[in-house]
Amino acid sequence: MKEAIYARQGFGNDFDIDGQFGLLIVDFVNGFANPDVFGGGNIAEAIERTVPLLHTARDLRWPVAHSRIVYADDDSDANVFSLKVPGMLTLKEHAHDSAIVPQLSPESGELVVRKNVPSAFFGTSLGSWLTMRGVRTLVVAGAVTSGCVRASVVDAMQYGFRPVVLSDCVGDRAPGPHDASLFDMAQKYAAVMSSEELLSRARRFPARK
Repeated sequence: MKEAIYARQGFGNDFDIDGQFGLLIVDFVNGFANPDVFGGGNIAEAIERTVPLLHTARDLRWPVAHSRIVYADDDSDANVFSLKVPGMLTLKEHAHDSAIVPQLSPESGELVVRKNVPSAFFGTSLGSWLTMRGVRTLVVAGAVTSGCVRASVVDAMQYGFRPVVLSDCVGDRAPGPHDASLFDMAQKYAAVMSSEELLSRARRFPARK
């Protein structure tokens, strides 16, 4: 029923994937991989599905960006986000929970965005970094689907990128917010597909030189 309402009102149209790919991995850090800190649900599985995706992106020479939440050691940049979730203030530059999970460690030339709000774009250089590298289609993995992933996807769309959210490479603490956010993003802001489908389509384009 809900799909019919959206379709009747003109939501959920597809857009072309033009081959100028980039990859954004949102907040796959130790704290979000740990169910006792900020993790749980299907986040661990999403991290593991992102490992081969990252290898392929590197093989195809896509620009790759990672984000992590980092607050100042003295909490001088505490904000409304940290008021809502005070535990976020434990994510400092050298804190274990703020470090990117080892299996997705950034390589030389990949951007690491430090942020203290949900969106990887807000107040950061991410948009200009992607634009300088010619990215038009932004592939998105990360955590959590209903939070920092969704916020980053909305901003990506607003900056003129075409977001592609990989349904098996994003995770959330509970299935309800995960599923609802995938549906909402597919209707308004992004293409949503599996990593297998995306990579099958991406391999039709030549690798970057």
